[in-house]
Amino acid sequence: MSDTGVSRFRAWWAQRPPAAGAVVMATAIVSVGLHVTGYEVLSRIAFAVACAFWLGLAADFAVRLLRDRRRWLAEAGTPGALTATAATAVLGTRFSAAGWQTVAEALLAAAAVLWPGLLVRVVRNWQGRMPGTVFLGCVATQSLAVLAATIAGAESAAWLAHTALVLFWFGLVLYGFALARFEWRQLIIGAGDHWIVGGALAVSALAGSKLIAADSVRLYLWNSDDRGVLRAVTVALLVLDVAWCVVLVAAEVAWPRPHFDVRRWSTVFPLGMTAATMLSVGTAVDVSWLRTPGEVVLWIAVAAWLVVAAGTVRLYLAATSGVTSTGPR
Repeated sequence: MSDTGVSRFRAWWAQRPPAAGAVVMATAIVSVGLHVTGYEVLSRIAFAVACAFWLGLAADFAVRLLRDRRRWLAEAGTPGALTATAATAVLGTRFSAAGWQTVAEALLAAAAVLWPGLLVRVVRNWQGRMPGTVFLGCVATQSLAVLAATIAGAESAAWLAHTALVLFWFGLVLYGFALARFEWRQLIIGAGDHWIVGGALAVSALAGSKLIAADSVRLYLWNSDDRGVLRAVTVALLVLDVAWCVVLVAAEVAWPRPHFDVRRWSTVFPLGMTAATMLSVGTAVDVSWLRTPGEVVLWIAVAAWLVVAAGTVRLYLAATSGVTSTGPR
């Protein structure tokens, strides 16, 4: 890349929003869905893209923390900052699915370190009615629960599964508080992140399915009553998520939003998460017919990913067309 190209990229990258982690979240969960359905080549491509974006965002996160503490603190108080935790946990789930448990555990540790501090700062700044990013507190918490439960099942770690259960219930509490803060007009005027109202339920249902799947004769995590409650709540969350998807699609049709916005990555994530959740819940509660709608939604999510990726590239080209290098020519 030329010096001019590098300068333009750096200028564009410096302006990225705190919620840029949604790119990793969307790409990683699409990769998970493709892996579960057997499209391994496409899954690995998406996996590699998610890793590349995560490494870039992680490096930028560290640089801002060390060199621009004032900006870092300001951004850490916004809901979008929680995508750092969620993206790390979702990527960790994909590593666990690939059998790289050590890497998954490292990402779980990193996400767990980020989660409490960011969550407290974000919740303290909740004021009035808020856009769909208000649900990122739930998403980040449930993403941790998903990864913890996934590793617990793979490594037969009961304590980790019980920790994931606590996170699961706490995430549902956060969803209730977020729902009370949500500005319902976002269904009409939202630029893409309003879809998180459904995506938060999808990741909650995925966490429930992973908790159910983590149980085994050797581990014996839950008794019949516990398992029955988990099953009922998980299925209810999936039903509510699907209902929200119907409402959100209807809102998009009734109030079209033709102008592209990078917040559309927060639309791709709920779609991919709903697909992965249908596939996981179908296996956990032994409802095999969920696989078909899960695959249908997965390909919708893949199509949405491609559209939003193309829009992001066009936005980048438009944003950098007027930026010139300040270095020597």
